[in-house]
Amino acid sequence: MKNSLKQLILLTFIILTSSCAKDDQPFLLLPEEGEELSGGTVTVFDFSQNAFGLQAPNLSDEESLLFFVGNSFFNQNWVTAPASTTARDGLGPLFNARACSSCHFKDGRGRAPEFSGELAHGLLLRVNIGNDINGAPLPDPNYGGQIQDQAIPNIDTEAGFEVTYEEITGSYPDGTSYSLRKPSYIITNQTFGELSTNARLSPRVANQMIGLGLLEAIDETIILSLEDENDTNNDGISGKANYVWDVSSQSLKLGRFGWKANQPSILQQIAAAFSGDLGITSSVFPNENCPPGIDCASVPNGGEPEISDENFNTVLLYSSTLAVPARRDVDKTEVLEGKQLFEQINCVACHLPKITTGTHPTINALSNQTIRPYTDMLLHDMGDGLSDNSQDFLATKNEWRTPPLWGLGLIKTVNGHTYLLHDGRARNTEEAILWHDGEAKKAKNAFMELTKTEREKIITFIQSL
Repeated sequence: MKNSLKQLILLTFIILTSSCAKDDQPFLLLPEEGEELSGGTVTVFDFSQNAFGLQAPNLSDEESLLFFVGNSFFNQNWVTAPASTTARDGLGPLFNARACSSCHFKDGRGRAPEFSGELAHGLLLRVNIGNDINGAPLPDPNYGGQIQDQAIPNIDTEAGFEVTYEEITGSYPDGTSYSLRKPSYIITNQTFGELSTNARLSPRVANQMIGLGLLEAIDETIILSLEDENDTNNDGISGKANYVWDVSSQSLKLGRFGWKANQPSILQQIAAAFSGDLGITSSVFPNENCPPGIDCASVPNGGEPEISDENFNTVLLYSSTLAVPARRDVDKTEVLEGKQLFEQINCVACHLPKITTGTHPTINALSNQTIRPYTDMLLHDMGDGLSDNSQDFLATKNEWRTPPLWGLGLIKTVNGHTYLLHDGRARNTEEAILWHDGEAKKAKNAFMELTKTEREKIITFIQSL
């Protein structure tokens, strides 16, 4: 309350004095009250390498206990069955990683290989040969829905992949040069025959885990109210909801999670990851992810399902309640000016700064929070340059969900890199902006028209998120 009064007095002073000032005098910018609280009261003030791995404040004692159990299942390796660690056996037969944290290291973001031959650190290749009647991607008959490059003993790995980059140079209108890297992927060591001739690859980087429960708590009507699929306001920005198959209800539901908003809930997102990435069955996906080249009936498993509902639910709670780190430097002039420019060139049309959550069905701490995720949770056409040539339910080959920007400035601290976008091709924030096209082209061009100092202010603002 004291801070509010101080800000009101200061703002009144500024308005009174500015009315007498000359037009060319600068106007003092101020942060909003509570602007540093990106996750509302579910915000933490830890900017260390552990910034993405902390539990939400205000959890109940029981939820706090389950959070730590879920943390254990998220971070520790699964092993091949049979094993003495019966709660953690059943890995494979094919898989991409031995633990959730292998891709979401420190609950953060993965990255693509930097050069041909380097192993991926949290990037996998989805494969599809078309779509079913609901729009779900159809798996390749020999390799399933994603290339799994690891296997348990006595089982051949499916295949591997290599990535190479082409440098694409360009320059701003002010003459400043830049270079972007365009990835290309090659599937190697195919052990189950050839990929289908019409197979399409879609690389996906593991994203940071913070704030997922808050995004799930946003009322569906709020997200749908942001749609403008036919651009009725003529601002060049559409925004489209994805509707995806929900296994629990056996119906189409609003998609919220994943790079193309192809998962309706955190529950289904992590169950799909257990199945596809680790080869662990759950009651959500009880069947082994088994390609035709393997007799899975003869392969040892860790039970039916391999992760019990009790243990699965601890991972669900853990994934739902990872806190969002606070903003830094919200009152610094350069950050405030960058925020103003970010709004001025209309980045906020998709990266919506502020939303209020509704009532979370099970976790009270996530309900009715004013959050600042910088996303509208909708699909947008990002142009041919970012196309993966794959449809994912209603998401076309060029459409991607607006990724939340909260925590972006801490990725380097947590994960040691600054790579962005769905395949990690952007080496930093500036490159990510320059890859924007399609309906984001107008904002990208406006960014390019700014002076170098102004561009740096926008990047400084984004790094504060």
